[in-house]
Amino acid sequence: MDHHLMGKKVKNDIINAFGVTVLPAQTVINHEAVTVLMNHRIPFDSIAIDLTEPDHDTDFDILVKQTVAVSKELIESIKSTRKIPVIEIRKEILPIIHDVSAQDNIFQLIELVRAKDDYTYQHNIGVGILSTRIGRWMNLSEPELANLSLAATLHDIGKVKIPDEILNKPGKLTDAEYELVKKHTIFGYEMLRETQGISHRIALVALQHHEREDGNGYPLGLKKPKIDLLSSIVSVADIFHAMSSKRPYHEPLPFYEIVSQMQRGKFGELDPRIILLFVENTIQRLIGKQVVLTDGRVGEVVYLNPHHMEAPLVRVEDDFIDLSRERSLQIQEILVL
Repeated sequence: MDHHLMGKKVKNDIINAFGVTVLPAQTVINHEAVTVLMNHRIPFDSIAIDLTEPDHDTDFDILVKQTVAVSKELIESIKSTRKIPVIEIRKEILPIIHDVSAQDNIFQLIELVRAKDDYTYQHNIGVGILSTRIGRWMNLSEPELANLSLAATLHDIGKVKIPDEILNKPGKLTDAEYELVKKHTIFGYEMLRETQGISHRIALVALQHHEREDGNGYPLGLKKPKIDLLSSIVSVADIFHAMSSKRPYHEPLPFYEIVSQMQRGKFGELDPRIILLFVENTIQRLIGKQVVLTDGRVGEVVYLNPHHMEAPLVRVEDDFIDLSRERSLQIQEILVL
Protein backbone atom coordinates (compact mmCIF):
# COMPACT_ATOMS: atom_id res chain seq x y z
CA MET A 1 0.00 0.00 0.00
CA ASP A 2 1.10 3.60 -0.67
CA HIS A 3 1.16 4.85 2.94
CA HIS A 4 0.83 8.44 1.72
CA LEU A 5 -2.90 7.68 1.35
CA MET A 6 -3.14 7.49 5.13
CA GLY A 7 -5.06 10.42 6.58
CA LYS A 8 -6.52 11.43 3.21
CA LYS A 9 -10.25 11.42 2.37
CA VAL A 10 -11.74 9.22 -0.34
CA LYS A 11 -13.52 11.27 -2.99
CA ASN A 12 -16.29 8.81 -3.92
CA ASP A 13 -18.11 5.87 -2.35
CA ILE A 14 -15.92 2.75 -2.41
CA ILE A 15 -17.99 -0.16 -3.75
CA ASN A 16 -17.02 -3.83 -3.68
CA ALA A 17 -17.49 -6.45 -6.41
CA PHE A 18 -21.09 -7.08 -5.27
CA GLY A 19 -22.10 -3.41 -5.50
CA VAL A 20 -22.06 -2.84 -1.75
CA THR A 21 -20.64 0.42 -0.42
CA VAL A 22 -17.84 -0.49 1.98
CA LEU A 23 -16.49 3.04 2.54
CA PRO A 24 -18.65 6.13 1.95
CA ALA A 25 -17.24 9.24 0.30
CA GLN A 26 -15.21 11.54 2.58
CA THR A 27 -14.07 8.63 4.77
CA VAL A 28 -10.60 9.27 6.19
CA ILE A 29 -8.22 6.44 5.33
CA ASN A 30 -6.93 5.04 8.61
CA HIS A 31 -5.88 1.59 9.83
CA GLU A 32 -9.49 0.35 10.03
CA ALA A 33 -10.29 1.65 6.53
CA VAL A 34 -7.19 -0.10 5.16
CA THR A 35 -8.37 -3.38 6.71
CA VAL A 36 -11.80 -2.99 5.07
CA LEU A 37 -10.23 -2.32 1.68
CA MET A 38 -7.95 -5.33 1.96
CA ASN A 39 -10.78 -7.62 3.08
CA HIS A 40 -12.82 -6.61 0.04
CA ARG A 41 -9.80 -6.92 -2.27
CA ILE A 42 -10.07 -3.33 -3.48
CA PRO A 43 -6.81 -2.16 -5.12
CA PHE A 44 -5.39 0.94 -3.51
CA ASP A 45 -4.41 2.44 -6.85
CA SER A 46 -8.08 2.56 -7.82
CA ILE A 47 -9.00 4.90 -4.98
CA ALA A 48 -9.72 8.53 -5.87
CA ILE A 49 -8.58 11.00 -3.22
CA ASP A 50 -10.50 14.20 -2.49
CA LEU A 51 -8.18 17.02 -3.54
CA THR A 52 -10.62 19.88 -2.99
CA GLU A 53 -9.15 20.46 0.47
CA PRO A 54 -5.54 19.36 0.16
CA ASP A 55 -4.49 20.79 3.49
CA HIS A 56 -6.77 20.30 6.49
CA ASP A 57 -4.86 22.79 8.59
CA THR A 58 -5.13 22.82 12.33
CA ASP A 59 -4.76 26.09 14.19
CA PHE A 60 -1.12 25.16 14.85
CA ASP A 61 -0.52 24.41 11.16
CA ILE A 62 -1.73 27.87 10.25
CA LEU A 63 0.27 29.51 13.04
CA VAL A 64 3.48 27.78 11.99
CA LYS A 65 3.00 28.67 8.32
CA GLN A 66 2.29 32.29 9.20
CA THR A 67 5.35 32.38 11.45
CA VAL A 68 7.56 30.92 8.72
CA ALA A 69 6.27 33.64 6.37
CA VAL A 70 7.12 36.33 8.93
CA SER A 71 10.54 34.76 9.47
CA LYS A 72 11.17 34.82 5.73
CA GLU A 73 10.37 38.53 5.53
CA LEU A 74 12.59 39.33 8.49
CA ILE A 75 15.52 37.28 7.17
CA GLU A 76 15.24 38.94 3.76
CA SER A 77 15.38 42.32 5.49
CA ILE A 78 18.43 41.19 7.49
CA LYS A 79 20.20 40.26 4.25
CA SER A 80 19.89 43.80 2.98
CA THR A 81 20.28 45.78 6.22
CA ARG A 82 22.59 43.41 8.17
CA LYS A 83 20.56 44.42 11.26
CA ILE A 84 18.58 41.92 13.34
CA PRO A 85 15.07 43.19 14.27
CA VAL A 86 15.02 41.79 17.81
CA ILE A 87 11.83 43.55 18.86
CA GLU A 88 9.88 42.16 15.91
CA ILE A 89 11.24 38.65 16.49
CA ARG A 90 10.31 38.76 20.17
CA LYS A 91 6.86 40.10 19.38
CA GLU A 92 5.85 38.18 16.23
CA ILE A 93 7.77 34.89 16.35
CA LEU A 94 8.66 33.87 19.91
CA PRO A 95 5.06 33.80 21.28
CA ILE A 96 4.07 31.33 18.55
CA ILE A 97 7.15 29.17 19.22
CA HIS A 98 6.26 29.21 22.91
CA ASP A 99 2.63 28.18 22.28
CA VAL A 100 3.31 25.52 19.63
CA SER A 101 6.12 23.91 21.65
CA ALA A 102 3.66 23.34 24.49
CA GLN A 103 1.73 20.85 22.34
CA ASP A 104 1.81 17.51 24.13
CA ASN A 105 1.75 15.12 21.14
CA ILE A 106 5.42 15.04 20.13
CA PHE A 107 4.75 13.21 16.86
CA GLN A 108 2.21 15.79 15.74
CA LEU A 109 4.75 18.43 16.71
CA ILE A 110 7.51 16.75 14.68
CA GLU A 111 5.25 16.47 11.63
CA LEU A 112 4.10 20.06 12.12
CA VAL A 113 7.62 21.53 11.93
CA ARG A 114 9.16 19.13 9.38
CA ALA A 115 10.31 21.17 6.38
CA LYS A 116 8.90 19.97 3.07
CA ASP A 117 9.96 22.97 0.98
CA ASP A 118 11.55 26.38 1.55
CA TYR A 119 13.88 24.64 4.00
CA THR A 120 15.93 27.63 5.12
CA TYR A 121 13.01 29.54 6.62
CA GLN A 122 11.16 26.51 7.97
CA HIS A 123 14.36 25.26 9.62
CA ASN A 124 14.73 28.34 11.83
CA ILE A 125 11.20 28.00 13.17
CA GLY A 126 11.39 24.18 13.42
CA VAL A 127 14.60 24.28 15.45
CA GLY A 128 13.13 27.02 17.64
CA ILE A 129 10.06 24.90 18.43
CA LEU A 130 11.94 21.61 18.94
CA SER A 131 14.59 23.25 21.12
CA THR A 132 11.91 24.86 23.26
CA ARG A 133 10.15 21.50 23.60
CA ILE A 134 13.40 19.92 24.82
CA GLY A 135 13.88 22.84 27.22
CA ARG A 136 10.43 22.17 28.64
CA TRP A 137 11.34 18.51 29.20
CA MET A 138 14.44 19.73 31.05
CA ASN A 139 12.27 21.98 33.25
CA LEU A 140 14.23 25.10 32.35
CA SER A 141 13.07 28.29 34.05
CA GLU A 142 10.92 30.66 32.00
CA PRO A 143 13.75 33.20 31.50
CA GLU A 144 16.11 30.38 30.43
CA LEU A 145 13.43 28.98 28.12
CA ALA A 146 12.94 32.42 26.55
CA ASN A 147 16.70 32.69 25.91
CA LEU A 148 16.70 29.21 24.39
CA SER A 149 13.78 29.99 22.05
CA LEU A 150 15.43 33.16 20.76
CA ALA A 151 18.86 31.54 20.44
CA ALA A 152 17.46 28.52 18.59
CA THR A 153 15.48 30.69 16.19
CA LEU A 154 18.60 32.73 15.38
CA HIS A 155 21.15 29.89 15.47
CA ASP A 156 21.72 29.98 11.69
CA ILE A 157 21.45 33.73 11.22
CA GLY A 158 25.05 33.87 9.93
CA LYS A 159 23.89 32.08 6.78
CA VAL A 160 22.54 35.38 5.49
CA LYS A 161 26.17 36.07 4.54
CA ILE A 162 26.48 32.81 2.56
CA PRO A 163 25.38 32.93 -1.13
CA ASP A 164 22.06 31.16 -1.77
CA GLU A 165 23.54 29.14 -4.63
CA ILE A 166 25.89 27.48 -2.13
CA LEU A 167 23.27 26.96 0.59
CA ASN A 168 20.84 25.42 -1.91
CA LYS A 169 23.38 23.52 -3.99
CA PRO A 170 21.90 20.06 -4.75
CA GLY A 171 25.27 18.35 -5.16
CA LYS A 172 28.29 17.96 -2.92
CA LEU A 173 30.03 21.16 -1.86
CA THR A 174 33.62 21.76 -2.84
CA ASP A 175 36.14 22.02 -0.01
CA ALA A 176 36.21 25.80 -0.41
CA GLU A 177 32.40 26.03 -0.37
CA TYR A 178 32.21 23.84 2.74
CA GLU A 179 34.77 25.98 4.55
CA LEU A 180 32.72 29.07 3.71
CA VAL A 181 29.48 27.45 4.95
CA LYS A 182 31.15 26.55 8.25
CA LYS A 183 31.89 30.23 8.79
CA HIS A 184 28.17 30.91 9.26
CA THR A 185 28.77 30.12 12.95
CA ILE A 186 31.31 32.94 13.25
CA PHE A 187 29.27 35.32 11.09
CA GLY A 188 26.20 34.69 13.25
CA TYR A 189 28.12 35.19 16.48
CA GLU A 190 29.54 38.49 15.27
CA MET A 191 26.14 39.74 14.08
CA LEU A 192 24.43 38.85 17.37
CA ARG A 193 27.23 40.32 19.50
CA GLU A 194 26.71 43.62 17.68
CA THR A 195 22.94 43.55 18.21
CA GLN A 196 21.46 45.51 21.11
CA GLY A 197 19.16 43.42 23.31
CA ILE A 198 20.94 40.13 22.61
CA SER A 199 22.79 38.43 25.47
CA HIS A 200 26.19 36.83 25.06
CA ARG A 201 24.71 33.34 25.65
CA ILE A 202 22.37 33.75 22.67
CA ALA A 203 25.31 34.73 20.49
CA LEU A 204 27.23 31.70 21.80
CA VAL A 205 24.56 29.34 20.43
CA ALA A 206 25.13 30.69 16.92
CA LEU A 207 28.86 30.09 17.42
CA GLN A 208 28.69 26.70 19.13
CA HIS A 209 25.77 24.71 17.66
CA HIS A 210 28.14 22.70 15.46
CA GLU A 211 30.64 22.00 18.25
CA ARG A 212 30.77 18.40 19.53
CA GLU A 213 31.63 17.11 22.98
CA ASP A 214 34.72 15.20 21.81
CA GLY A 215 36.23 18.31 20.21
CA ASN A 216 35.53 17.22 16.62
CA GLY A 217 33.06 19.98 15.83
CA TYR A 218 33.58 23.48 14.45
CA PRO A 219 34.53 26.33 14.34
CA LEU A 220 36.73 26.13 17.46
CA GLY A 221 36.87 22.39 18.22
CA LEU A 222 35.52 22.95 21.75
CA LYS A 223 35.02 20.05 24.15
CA LYS A 224 32.15 19.41 26.57
CA PRO A 225 33.04 21.73 29.49
CA LYS A 226 33.24 24.76 27.19
CA ILE A 227 29.99 24.17 25.27
CA ASP A 228 27.02 26.07 26.69
CA LEU A 229 23.95 23.99 27.64
CA LEU A 230 21.73 25.99 25.30
CA SER A 231 24.13 25.26 22.44
CA SER A 232 23.96 21.52 23.23
CA ILE A 233 20.15 21.58 23.16
CA VAL A 234 20.05 23.43 19.85
CA SER A 235 22.58 20.98 18.37
CA VAL A 236 20.19 18.06 18.95
CA ALA A 237 17.14 19.93 17.63
CA ASP A 238 19.15 21.20 14.65
CA ILE A 239 20.24 17.70 13.62
CA PHE A 240 16.84 16.10 14.13
CA HIS A 241 15.02 18.78 12.14
CA ALA A 242 17.59 18.78 9.33
CA MET A 243 17.58 14.99 8.97
CA SER A 244 13.77 14.68 9.11
CA SER A 245 13.25 17.37 6.48
CA LYS A 246 13.47 17.42 2.69
CA ARG A 247 16.57 19.33 1.59
CA PRO A 248 18.12 20.10 -1.81
CA TYR A 249 20.65 17.30 -1.42
CA HIS A 250 18.79 14.61 0.55
CA GLU A 251 15.35 13.17 1.24
CA PRO A 252 14.12 13.01 4.85
CA LEU A 253 15.42 10.06 6.86
CA PRO A 254 12.97 7.73 8.64
CA PHE A 255 12.34 8.51 12.31
CA TYR A 256 14.00 5.30 13.58
CA GLU A 257 17.13 6.00 11.50
CA ILE A 258 17.61 9.52 12.87
CA VAL A 259 17.22 8.37 16.48
CA SER A 260 19.53 5.39 15.93
CA GLN A 261 22.21 7.50 14.25
CA MET A 262 22.07 10.17 16.96
CA GLN A 263 22.54 7.49 19.63
CA ARG A 264 25.50 6.02 17.73
CA GLY A 265 27.18 9.41 17.35
CA LYS A 266 26.78 9.42 13.58
CA PHE A 267 26.38 13.22 13.63
CA GLY A 268 29.17 13.74 16.14
CA GLU A 269 29.36 13.41 19.91
CA LEU A 270 26.26 15.11 21.34
CA ASP A 271 25.32 15.62 25.00
CA PRO A 272 24.17 12.11 26.08
CA ARG A 273 21.75 13.53 28.64
CA ILE A 274 19.88 15.46 25.98
CA ILE A 275 19.90 12.52 23.56
CA LEU A 276 18.51 10.23 26.29
CA LEU A 277 15.86 12.79 27.20
CA PHE A 278 14.85 13.19 23.56
CA VAL A 279 14.69 9.41 23.01
CA GLU A 280 12.70 8.79 26.18
CA ASN A 281 10.19 11.51 25.38
CA THR A 282 9.66 10.35 21.81
CA ILE A 283 10.04 6.58 21.67
CA GLN A 284 8.25 5.98 24.96
CA ARG A 285 5.22 7.68 23.43
CA LEU A 286 5.12 5.17 20.57
CA ILE A 287 2.86 2.72 22.42
CA GLY A 288 -0.50 2.60 20.64
CA LYS A 289 0.75 4.62 17.65
CA GLN A 290 0.11 3.55 14.06
CA VAL A 291 3.36 3.14 12.15
CA VAL A 292 4.40 2.30 8.62
CA LEU A 293 7.14 -0.31 8.33
CA THR A 294 9.84 -0.19 5.69
CA ASP A 295 8.03 -2.91 3.71
CA GLY A 296 4.92 -0.69 3.47
CA ARG A 297 2.77 -2.52 6.01
CA VAL A 298 0.84 -0.55 8.62
CA GLY A 299 0.82 -1.71 12.24
CA GLU A 300 0.43 -0.63 15.85
CA VAL A 301 3.25 -0.42 18.39
CA VAL A 302 2.26 -2.62 21.34
CA TYR A 303 5.48 -3.05 23.36
CA LEU A 304 8.86 -1.33 23.72
CA ASN A 305 11.98 -3.44 24.09
CA PRO A 306 13.95 -1.75 26.92
CA HIS A 307 17.23 -2.87 25.34
CA HIS A 308 16.29 -1.77 21.79
CA MET A 309 13.72 0.98 22.25
CA GLU A 310 13.87 2.01 18.60
CA ALA A 311 12.91 -1.58 17.62
CA PRO A 312 9.56 -2.26 19.34
CA LEU A 313 6.98 -5.04 19.01
CA VAL A 314 4.45 -4.15 16.31
CA ARG A 315 1.06 -5.75 15.65
CA VAL A 316 0.20 -6.02 11.97
CA GLU A 317 -3.34 -7.41 11.69
CA ASP A 318 -3.10 -10.77 13.53
CA ASP A 319 0.70 -10.99 13.46
CA PHE A 320 3.24 -9.64 15.95
CA ILE A 321 6.57 -8.49 14.58
CA ASP A 322 9.55 -8.04 16.92
CA LEU A 323 11.65 -5.41 15.15
CA SER A 324 14.61 -6.19 17.42
CA ARG A 325 14.73 -9.63 15.77
CA GLU A 326 13.47 -8.76 12.29
CA ARG A 327 16.48 -6.63 11.42
CA SER A 328 15.37 -6.22 7.81
CA LEU A 329 12.34 -4.21 9.01
CA GLN A 330 12.21 -0.84 10.75
CA ILE A 331 9.73 1.93 11.38
CA GLN A 332 9.61 4.12 8.28
CA GLU A 333 7.02 6.60 9.49
CA ILE A 334 4.79 7.35 12.47
CA LEU A 335 1.28 8.15 11.32
CA VAL A 336 -0.34 11.29 12.69
CA LEU A 337 -4.06 10.88 12.12
